[in-house]
Amino acid sequence: MHSSRQHAAHRLLSTIPVLFGAITLVFVTMRILPGDPTEVLVAQGGGTAADVATLRREYGLDQPLGLQYFSFLLDLVRGNLGRSLFTNQRISQIIAQQAPATISLAGAALAVAIGIGLPLGIVSATRQGSWLDTFCVGISLVGVSVPIALSGIAMVLFFSLTLRWFPATGQGTLRHLILPAAVMGFASAGSIARLVRTQLVDVLNEEYIYVARAKGLAENHILVFHALRNALIPVLTLIGLQFGFMLGGAVVTESVFARQGLGSTLVDAILRQDYPVVQGIVIVSAALYTAINLIVDMSYCYLDPRICRE
Repeated sequence: MHSSRQHAAHRLLSTIPVLFGAITLVFVTMRILPGDPTEVLVAQGGGTAADVATLRREYGLDQPLGLQYFSFLLDLVRGNLGRSLFTNQRISQIIAQQAPATISLAGAALAVAIGIGLPLGIVSATRQGSWLDTFCVGISLVGVSVPIALSGIAMVLFFSLTLRWFPATGQGTLRHLILPAAVMGFASAGSIARLVRTQLVDVLNEEYIYVARAKGLAENHILVFHALRNALIPVLTLIGLQFGFMLGGAVVTESVFARQGLGSTLVDAILRQDYPVVQGIVIVSAALYTAINLIVDMSYCYLDPRICRE
């Protein structure tokens, strides 16, 4: 128990530099991009150069970069993500409005990825050299190789426009979620299936598996309680990474299916150089990504307690 707590504390402390690096990177990146968002904002209202200067002073953009960075960090410590330059809406409110759609999409896509990838990998590993192995590997390669944009358009054409089973765009119901979740999930299922197969093949060739078979244990019991438990450790890492990628990469799927979410909001903010919105979404996404990987790391202690004793 003590070693588990030390492991958890060590992993928690290691997330601080990651978050700090993400915060610094997005701050610097937005400031070095060409263009001035205040000029765009004033131009939309037919303002003058004096209005631009006033707006820059109001948002602190006329201050030295170092002072802007210090003020930015101070606001973060206070839990203040700021307001949008274009809508004056609080960033926390924008994220609260858009996050549920993206999180539900990523969660459904992850369920699809695991539901497809895990069985494919298990069947492929336990039926090496058979036609089932070839079929599963082929499905995995298709999932890894086909771009999300292409598979999304293909699914819309077939399932929405031809068969009319699901709506092509929009959100709000389960039927709107099925196609985009399937597109994202299938893209990740191939990676999960390939890793499960590789790990499970290695584990099934370990000596303790032969000993378990010699003792007369059922093959399914050996697979579930001995082989699969040890093979899942690196797979869990991949699943955590895939969920983080889904949260950050939902913009393509949201664009194809005309869905609202953090991804589409982030793209709009980048195009308008809405600094606070971009910074807020990236910081929250980085925090979620880090938290997911921290949870995955903690699960190692359950699957293999020796990891927490190292």
